[in-house]
Amino acid sequence: MKKMSKPERSWVFYDWANSAYSIVIVTAIFPLYFKSAAAEAGIASATSTAYWGYANSIATLIVSILAPLLGTIADFRGFKKRFFTFFASLGIIFTLLLAVVPMEQWLILLGCFVLTSIGFAGANIFYDAFLVDVTSEDRMNRISANGFALGYIGSTIPFVISIGIIIMAQQEIISLSVGVASQIAFVITALWWGFFTMPMLKNVEQKYYVERVPNPVATSFKKLFVTLKNIKAYRALFLFLLAYFFYIDGVHTIFTMATAYGSDLGIGSTTLLIVLFVTQIIAAPFTVLFGKLGQKFTEKRIIMVGILIYIGICVYAYFMKSAIDFWVLAMLVGTVQGGVQALSRSYFAKLVPKESSNEFFGFYNIFGKFAAIAGPVLVGATAQITGNTNSGVFSLVILFVIGGILLLRVPDHNRLTVNEG
Repeated sequence: MKKMSKPERSWVFYDWANSAYSIVIVTAIFPLYFKSAAAEAGIASATSTAYWGYANSIATLIVSILAPLLGTIADFRGFKKRFFTFFASLGIIFTLLLAVVPMEQWLILLGCFVLTSIGFAGANIFYDAFLVDVTSEDRMNRISANGFALGYIGSTIPFVISIGIIIMAQQEIISLSVGVASQIAFVITALWWGFFTMPMLKNVEQKYYVERVPNPVATSFKKLFVTLKNIKAYRALFLFLLAYFFYIDGVHTIFTMATAYGSDLGIGSTTLLIVLFVTQIIAAPFTVLFGKLGQKFTEKRIIMVGILIYIGICVYAYFMKSAIDFWVLAMLVGTVQGGVQALSRSYFAKLVPKESSNEFFGFYNIFGKFAAIAGPVLVGATAQITGNTNSGVFSLVILFVIGGILLLRVPDHNRLTVNEG
């Protein structure tokens, strides 16, 4: 197997760079820091949770609205790199500011988080679209999988360092408050993200593009309108996006609500963090394995295998009773989560017209973002009606079944082209 080229390595390392943000800022440390800041300001727990939900929704909505238009503009020569740099810089700078804003200014903290989220998600649109520029079609599965695998490993390093500092502050081993220790974690995350973004900025360039026109914004609006108007010409691509909407919703929901399942089984917060860490480690090699299998048997088949495994996970979750069951569930998720995401990205990159990759990855981002809505609602409603969290997890089978059926209907061919005449 040919070694990765410099552009491929540089592209892959951005996953290593930004994955720390996902686990430190989105999942583990900042949510607790914000809750603590709001509590000190006299904000009720339910109210601060509501504000946290609003902040996430606002960031998602802004990126989802802008994604297709910005993606269409970025298809013009020279714009893709500029947009990537802007959004990555936005995310990094405001992650640093999370450590500077005083805790009593909890509303400003929340505003900074919204801007970091927009920066993170916006940069990912153009990062994903750069996949067509850095490698050939026959290597996309491997490179996409390597990115996710490195991301899982890379995210654990600053996470473990940050958790170590916070625990030492809690145990009074070091003379820092937990708040200051958390702020140090935000600085570590921002510096990690910024430093390992450098290879991407230096070595990755836009190879496929549309030549610039005098008024790119107006032209982009027209191009976007034509794409939506001629959606039948892209039937296979949008059919895949619809399938992706359903099954990726299930994937994200199982991961984001894992701590709730564990808490309901009586698992402590420290153990939950350890489970999360181990899951990340397991995900790395299995993501690479999925990439190799996708190259041998086609992405569509291996994504279907992943969907079937997720259906099995949901069934297993229905019968969960103990902490050991939760460990088994988490390990199963670790074997399949990264692989399904990596192959979905590379499969989509093969379907889209290369010179319009940014525009279509804008749609990819929208479907992925809005997919984060239905799953948690389905789990919450089912759990509330039945009074059983396990039933809530089991209900996700619906999403995987629908996603799988739609994926089977996506035509098998290497490159999607617009129908002529």
